[in-house]
Amino acid sequence: MRWLWLAAVVIGLDQVSKQQVVEWFTSHPPLRLTSWFNLVLAYNRGAAFSMLAEGSTLPRFLFSGIALVASAALIQMIRTPASTVPTRLGAALILGGALGNLCDRIRLGAVVDFIQWHAGDAYYFPAFNVADSAITAGACVLVLGSLLASRSSGPPS
Repeated sequence: MRWLWLAAVVIGLDQVSKQQVVEWFTSHPPLRLTSWFNLVLAYNRGAAFSMLAEGSTLPRFLFSGIALVASAALIQMIRTPASTVPTRLGAALILGGALGNLCDRIRLGAVVDFIQWHAGDAYYFPAFNVADSAITAGACVLVLGSLLASRSSGPPS
């Protein structure tokens, strides 16, 4: 159950941060905080890095459906007794991020992004949010946990 609480905390942090950003940027311009970091307001109607963002409402429904199916699989990973701590941690982070972005898709028809890294004025990484960060961190935990587990079990006999 604690892993589902972690997912709920991620959803809460994600939604509160997005609400604050939307409120701030309705009356303020983007903030250039450093030479490599900005806070902006962007609405992503597509997938990661705004892929499939143009055109129909298909991406909204497609990605919402994918998030629901993935969430069911992630909950099963968390609840499986044989799951390791890294598996549960990674799955909970991904679950929270997926549901945080799903909330935006349902409510707004797009995901609110606001964190922007860049190199000078030429190279900008697509804007992202707390949910995206949790998904990335969760995927890294799953991969590292899997690598460590396979390394500790040694080669097959």
